[in-house]
Amino acid sequence: MAEELDKQQSSNYTAHNIQVLEGLEAVRKRPAMYIGDISEKGLHHLVYEVVDNSIDEALAGYCTHIEVFINEDNSITVQDNGRGIPVDMHEKEKKSALEVVMTVLHAGGKFDKGSYKVSGGLHGVGVSCVNALSTHMKTEVFRGGKIYQQEYSCGKPLYPVKEVGTTELRGTRQTFTPDGSIFTETVYKYDILAARLRELAFLNKGLRISLTDRREKDEDGSYKHDTFYSEEGLKEFVRYINTNREPLIPDVIYLNTEKQGIPIEVAIMYNTSYNENIHSYVNNINTIEGGTHLAGFRRAITRTLKKYADDNKYLEKAKVEISSEDFREGLTAVISIKVAEPQFEGQTKTKLGNNEVMGAVDQAVGEALSYYLEEHPKEAKMIVNKVILAATARIAARKARETVQKKNPLGSVSLPGKLADCSSRNAEECELFLVEGDSAGGSAKSGRNRKYQAILPLRGKILNVEKAMWHKAFESDEVNNIIQALGIRFGMNPENEREANLEKLRYHKVIIMTDADVDGSHIDTLIMTLFFRYMPEVIQQGHLYIAMPPLYCCKKGKAEKYCYNDAEKDEFVAQNGGTSGMDIQRYKGLGEMNAEDLWETTMNPETRRLKQVTIENATDADYIFSMLMGEDVGPRREFIEKNAKYANVDA
Repeated sequence: MAEELDKQQSSNYTAHNIQVLEGLEAVRKRPAMYIGDISEKGLHHLVYEVVDNSIDEALAGYCTHIEVFINEDNSITVQDNGRGIPVDMHEKEKKSALEVVMTVLHAGGKFDKGSYKVSGGLHGVGVSCVNALSTHMKTEVFRGGKIYQQEYSCGKPLYPVKEVGTTELRGTRQTFTPDGSIFTETVYKYDILAARLRELAFLNKGLRISLTDRREKDEDGSYKHDTFYSEEGLKEFVRYINTNREPLIPDVIYLNTEKQGIPIEVAIMYNTSYNENIHSYVNNINTIEGGTHLAGFRRAITRTLKKYADDNKYLEKAKVEISSEDFREGLTAVISIKVAEPQFEGQTKTKLGNNEVMGAVDQAVGEALSYYLEEHPKEAKMIVNKVILAATARIAARKARETVQKKNPLGSVSLPGKLADCSSRNAEECELFLVEGDSAGGSAKSGRNRKYQAILPLRGKILNVEKAMWHKAFESDEVNNIIQALGIRFGMNPENEREANLEKLRYHKVIIMTDADVDGSHIDTLIMTLFFRYMPEVIQQGHLYIAMPPLYCCKKGKAEKYCYNDAEKDEFVAQNGGTSGMDIQRYKGLGEMNAEDLWETTMNPETRRLKQVTIENATDADYIFSMLMGEDVGPRREFIEKNAKYANVDA
């Protein structure tokens, strides 16, 4: 049965479909060039590369289930029920097609237009790159009722492809161990993988993806496990992102169509918040820098809503100037398109450049939205009223911004009075510490290196921008102090998006330094929310950090150590014969440290610990920030109870 099914579905997918573009030589020498970096991000990218191959099989209609395992030794296994990598002889390479796919960079069926109509993996570097960066990799192919196998070390085959048994299964199983001599981080994080796999399940409705952590067992002895499956796809995705926001209208405005040969799927919800949250994908790749599909979507939203409002005389009555951004306030949307030959550009190669896509998306969204507005006049009026309110707030915001930035001669900088600036004007070496309270600010000012470290004390908790209109932030002294100190200006980019201009950024490291307690964590989150919602460019370009002050100072005899968590304290106690005669000081706040201690533990680049704030998954960050800083207490309490012991909540 398995053999008959395999012959039927894979007769047109053989070694002839595998095209070779180039060799593998440079991958181990310059790994960051191929996977972005060699830290946590690059480590997890290896999993995505392998999963991408299975997703491509699903897009082609041959795979319904993908299983991902984090094994006890921190290796990864990915198994699918697709067609299985071809194992017959490759004419040009004179070896098994399986070996070619696994050992030659950019070799695979996705470069043959007949094998895959669209492919997410086209954006990646292929499973051969994963192989090159693994100390050991094992590939098992279940095809034609037989099991084929080959193993590799650092990308080199240990033996030719061999047949090792029979099976009822169909598909491919990949197991790999990342090379610890290349990666600075080799421990996989369940939550990071879960976020991406959940996203992929939403983007590929009907595809079941499971994640199992064999390193961790629950109280009942079973492994930590999640299964991600979406019956409605983007409809469920946009509801998930919008979970912690109050809907303006109950409906999801949804379309799933094809224009000019481009499959287009869009889900839209309006809510009562003041932020625009649009997440766009091309072939399952999160295009965080947008591109032509996003431009087409925005154009359609503005054009269609404005025409409806004009036709019904709503704007004429309001007597307020409407801008395109007003139509998108309180909008949450997910856009997913499939393009046979995507052209990516931008700083991180996540911006779509295909010109033909803009018109296709514009047409599709315009038609669907027009139909919805005509069929739902009550909801349409609520959306237009929200737009008018946004325009009123935007005008107020502009006036507030002008107040912040007024009377500055061209090129000059007006700095807040509380800022203790550094002497250097080389932004690349300068650091700004955002410090909780005047007491800690005083210690930080005394202990810092005045040449390149600036201190800005913050009084109390800054404005929660998640629950405030855009212009309210510019009426907040603490928010204004941060913006002025950084030298950031706000404006609109060519694609008509609000943008924080970092050309005049005065510090390339912005470090949040607060007490290691609940209040400190809350202030951390408030500040991160400000950057995520108003100045995401600071995070995206790697400028935002969180200082990690120690929790304890432990002394016994001549032995002394600053301990940054309970585990380090317990280790010190064990190494020094227990707590008898030991002095353990628990720091309740930064203000308890003298200037020398604060410098040595938290500010000295040679000895301090900093955690960089990153946005690995924009939709997950969107969900978490709206949940932590929104109105609904229930989900926030549940999240804190689940994560308080071991999680550092960053973007």
